Amino acid sequence: MKSRWIGVGLALLGAFGFALAVQSPWWTIGEVTIGPFGTRHCFGGECVERGLAWLGEGASDLWMRSAIATRAAGYIAMFALLALAGGMAAKREPVLVARGVLAAIATAFAVGVYFFIAFPGVGDPALDRGVFMYAAGVGFGTVAAIRLLRSAART
Repeated sequence: MKSRWIGVGLALLGAFGFALAVQSPWWTIGEVTIGPFGTRHCFGGECVERGLAWLGEGASDLWMRSAIATRAAGYIAMFALLALAGGMAAKREPVLVARGVLAAIATAFAVGVYFFIAFPGVGDPALDRGVFMYAAGVGFGTVAAIRLLRSAART
């Protein structure tokens, strides 16, 4: 019984990681935050949300599309992990869902890595919480799915 709840907890931690990562900034430059959601500028107490095009020539069209893909893949992985957690909490062995979770996480990992690596590097950016939450979502979600698949193979 404990083992099942550990798996549910891991899946929920992965889902929370993805959900928070796609809404959180990945880089901060002064008062500007940049993430898969776009950018947010706060100057003089007034905050404005914008897209990623203002980052200049370094922000290729492919990189801006990868931001959208990163956000969508994060949400899809989150929903898949919630389905996995629900199945495990209901005392089921959702093997097909676990395989779908691994596929969703692999896709999220691929587009997230590209979005991170291809960042045009404007100004002096500092890493922000979104990167770490995304990585935590990948890690916790992968462990939850593999844990379920291994336990299902034993029975």
